[in-house]
Amino acid sequence: MNVPLLPTISTLLIVLSAVLVAVGWNLIRKKKIEAHKNVMLAAAISALLFLIIYLSRTVFIGNTAFGGPENLKIYYTIFLVFHICLATTGAILGVVTISAGLKNNLKRHRKLGPLTSVIWFFTAITGVFVYLFLYVFYESGEVTSMFKAILGF
Repeated sequence: MNVPLLPTISTLLIVLSAVLVAVGWNLIRKKKIEAHKNVMLAAAISALLFLIIYLSRTVFIGNTAFGGPENLKIYYTIFLVFHICLATTGAILGVVTISAGLKNNLKRHRKLGPLTSVIWFFTAITGVFVYLFLYVFYESGEVTSMFKAILGF
């Protein structure tokens, strides 16, 4: 199996961020506040590194189109749009949740934290499946503009 380096690294970074969120969640349940803060910031940095790699690859190289069977393309596209919506929501909530925590707005942080974490777990899981569909289960499609890769035009 020949998988591309940058998508593999970026997928591993998203998985790492989700694992760190789970560790952070466990730490706060144990009232280890400083450790929770450090681990959650590490999770955010991991997600940010993903975003930097993803955006750089999109701008300078392009996106990989789905290379699987044509009859599955619509299902992949729906799944991809769902993943993109989750990722966008999770990223925005992540910034708001981290900001609330750093500003010691604990009421808001405690309210948003669990929701943000769950959305991020689903983002990571669906992101792994996008990676598998693009690079492991099927031969990769062409590398092209974002709109053509996602929507086919």
